[in-house]
Amino acid sequence: MSAYPNVRFLTSANEVKQLPPDVGVEVAVAGRSNAGKSSAINAITHRKGLARTSKTPGATRLINFFELETDRRLVDLPGYGFAAVSGTMRQHWGTLIEGYFRKRTSLRGVIVVMDIRHPLKDQDWDMLRLAQSRSVPVHLLLTKADKLGRGARAASCVAVRCEAGKDVTVQAFSALSGEGVPEARGALERMLRRNPEKETPVGPADPTGVSKPGVGG
Repeated sequence: MSAYPNVRFLTSANEVKQLPPDVGVEVAVAGRSNAGKSSAINAITHRKGLARTSKTPGATRLINFFELETDRRLVDLPGYGFAAVSGTMRQHWGTLIEGYFRKRTSLRGVIVVMDIRHPLKDQDWDMLRLAQSRSVPVHLLLTKADKLGRGARAASCVAVRCEAGKDVTVQAFSALSGEGVPEARGALERMLRRNPEKETPVGPADPTGVSKPGVGG
């Protein structure tokens, strides 16, 4: 049985003006185009085929919104780091993602997906800075953990946690083996339950000086 039995695709956006109504709460999922982002979304929601997966990096080229329940959404951002597109297209996607972070008051957290064997590349840092500019929780999902032994997985998590800092949470994850799926789902739920009214108010992000991720797929 699906963890979210009523989950469904809601809409896609290729421009900021196409974003759905900014009501309720949502969590965004971002990551390099070959990090297994779509597989992670499908595993967390326990719904095979919800997010499009492909052997070719760059399958996600729009901002895709999935409704978990009424006024609770998971947002699949375009993958970044995919080189086989024009510079104009990469710039468009970067502007689209920046506009999303600047405008969405319903955003409650960001899950950043990274290959556990190749974490914290330059564009991952760009995404972290963009996400943290909104002062929302950030959870790092180190995917493809089944590719490493137990000791190497633990060491990678410790190294990423130390380098990324105490303001983020980090875990190992494998959509193939199921490792870390309940933990990731728990992180998603905590973000969705977050109540910013009980915290210091934070307005929409000012992207000035924040690098745009070189999205590309």
